[in-house]
Amino acid sequence: MHMKILHLLSTIDPRAGGPTEGVRQSGLSLKSMGHEVEVVTLDDPHAPWLATFPLTVHALGPSKGNYGMCPRLVPWLREHASRFDAVIVNGLWQYHSYGTWKALRGIGVPYYVFPHGMLDPWFKRTYPLKHLKKWLYWPWAEYRVLRDAERVLFTAEEERVLARESFSLYRANEEVVAFGTNPPPTDASALRAHFLAQYPQLAGKRLILFLGRIHEKKGCDLLIEAFASVRDFDPRAHLVMAGPDGGEWQAQLQTLAEKLGIADRITWTGMLGGDMKWGAFHASDAFALPSHQENFGIAVAEALGCSLPVLISDKVNIWREVQTDGAGIVGTDTVEGAANMLRAWLTMHPADAAKMRTQALATFTKRFTVDAMSHDLVRVLRQGALNRNAAFAERPRTASVER
Repeated sequence: MHMKILHLLSTIDPRAGGPTEGVRQSGLSLKSMGHEVEVVTLDDPHAPWLATFPLTVHALGPSKGNYGMCPRLVPWLREHASRFDAVIVNGLWQYHSYGTWKALRGIGVPYYVFPHGMLDPWFKRTYPLKHLKKWLYWPWAEYRVLRDAERVLFTAEEERVLARESFSLYRANEEVVAFGTNPPPTDASALRAHFLAQYPQLAGKRLILFLGRIHEKKGCDLLIEAFASVRDFDPRAHLVMAGPDGGEWQAQLQTLAEKLGIADRITWTGMLGGDMKWGAFHASDAFALPSHQENFGIAVAEALGCSLPVLISDKVNIWREVQTDGAGIVGTDTVEGAANMLRAWLTMHPADAAKMRTQALATFTKRFTVDAMSHDLVRVLRQGALNRNAAFAERPRTASVER
């Protein structure tokens, strides 16, 4: 069954992280399977990242304010949504989710929602004032968005369970689906050499790679403090902090590193893409993400695909799979937890470390490929279509149709 699928995102700026990359990769995978995929975003049509996005994009912005108000969204969806078999909303708390609910009510086009971790109770505990503001419009906006969705799609069982804890008023037709990313390029030696040519001072070091937004949610401060406590286990150990500054936090972290006396053992690369990103993975010894909240973590899957053991907190929602398979080391999202993971890795017997590297790739191949994600998503969308057709066939001919 050939399907026409429409994804909605507040932005496709690559700095936005996982949801954008997930849509890009799954969209290309779905196209290769013979489906049609288009994307609606609230970006300004002149945004520079639109030109390189590989899928058909309808940029309806510019949007206004932190909420992303976009007056063109609802009229566009009411005019065009009937062309599609399914509409998929990626992320919450921006106008694109509420606008989709508003536009599609009563017109018979089903929509699905990927919350992408945005219902995690960590946000409620960490930003109580923001959570209070969300409560003010939860009953008339996001609650209805989830309640009326054909399915609310979670990328791990952990995410589904946690989502119920943020708001007491919650209704959703839940389903857990596979999530994944493309297999990394295989020319590891050339990519490693490309990265080290840009950072020759890192040659011969035992690199622990963080790759993601430099943001408090990611536990960057925990990683730096933990590294300071274990630095003497291996004088070759060196941190690579790769990613865009997610809120002018990097300067504070660099000051912290200076105070701890490890500034010379941390390299800050900024955001890496393409061959430089893959080169960083292949030049590294392990990948570290002691995050306080992480829905899936595409970078975690990419690291596994590069045969990198992952040192992750138990707040990264795929931690159970990693721990079960022995593809990395799991700890708490504390300085002590991060230090325990680093210490365990730096002191691990070489034979055990080699076994973990082999298992990392096996875990990626088994669980986290984009093709597995695409097939599972199509399964859900097709089942939804079959259920709707069956329900429609059973309705009395004279019955009025309401949503």
